[in-house]
Amino acid sequence: MTLKPRPPKPHAKIRIEEVARAAGVSAATVSRALNNPHLVSKELRQKVEKVTTRLGYVAHGAARALASRRSRALGAVVPTLSNTIFSDAIGAFQRRLEAENYTMLLATFDYDAEVEFRNVRTMIERGVDGLMLVGVTHGKPLYDLLASSGVPFVQTWAPARTSPHPTIGYDNAALTRMVVDHLVGLGHTEIGIVAGVAMNNDRVRARLVGMRAAMRRHKLPLPASRIVFTEYRIDAARAAFREMQQRGPMPTALIANNDIVAMGLMLEAQSQGIRVPRQLSIVGVGDLEMAAHFHPPLTTIRTPKQTIGTLAAEYLLARIHDRPVSLPPELPLELVVRGTTAPPQIRKDRTA
Repeated sequence: MTLKPRPPKPHAKIRIEEVARAAGVSAATVSRALNNPHLVSKELRQKVEKVTTRLGYVAHGAARALASRRSRALGAVVPTLSNTIFSDAIGAFQRRLEAENYTMLLATFDYDAEVEFRNVRTMIERGVDGLMLVGVTHGKPLYDLLASSGVPFVQTWAPARTSPHPTIGYDNAALTRMVVDHLVGLGHTEIGIVAGVAMNNDRVRARLVGMRAAMRRHKLPLPASRIVFTEYRIDAARAAFREMQQRGPMPTALIANNDIVAMGLMLEAQSQGIRVPRQLSIVGVGDLEMAAHFHPPLTTIRTPKQTIGTLAAEYLLARIHDRPVSLPPELPLELVVRGTTAPPQIRKDRTA
């Protein structure tokens, strides 16, 4: 369905004097706390920040930029760039903006909701015309800030039905169901998952929900010992592999939260003399360029990384220029079967 975007209803702009009265300080003190925080005490800075958050205050210079829509800059706030899936989406986002002479501002928040809020507020104060966010789980203060500023935003990496706000992405629960079905089809009954950071990460939570549902559908157990969490680094993934080994007999197949984690698992298995896929099957997510060049080549889920970035840019540009815009309810996923999955061997041939 194509919707004609409606300009956000204007909200009364909060003045710095109102913030000062609420905080019990002068307007000059509020200005110092916001613009030169090193000149005031930590306690005063936190007090002023708490009031600005509650009132939805946006600095005056930014408010003028927002009103005129003349900054020609859009912001992207992502959890991390160590997960190169985000890097691919960001690249596509920036290329689409450059085609219309817009600039991209980028910030990361390492899955910390408070840091994410500060980054978004700073970008709004700098006068960005729109924002791309990751996921659909954000704190009420952030949504209130976006509503009070009137800045258009779009959420990514989740299907539209998961949020009342504009959202572009795919079904993360369906992703793990697809992988489990592939592995069970090969004959695996003992499957584990090395998941990513779960805090402030609705994508990981949805994947775990999908995996549990798929395992129940196949009448297979998924004990807690076969769910390990890790950061998106090769060394962290290798440590997660060893952690799962310490918990008991290894499963015959592992699902990794992304290709970087999968490659870490492969390297650790190979360093221990565990043959992939003869003794252990591994599946990644993302289909990064290097996945096809690993030995053996990685079986993975191809995600629409660049499509997400491009559609996010197109949605925001349409909102800014009052053009009709539509968002797909869900983007497709594709299982790419390569050399790291195969039928399991009998238990006596496996390495525990």
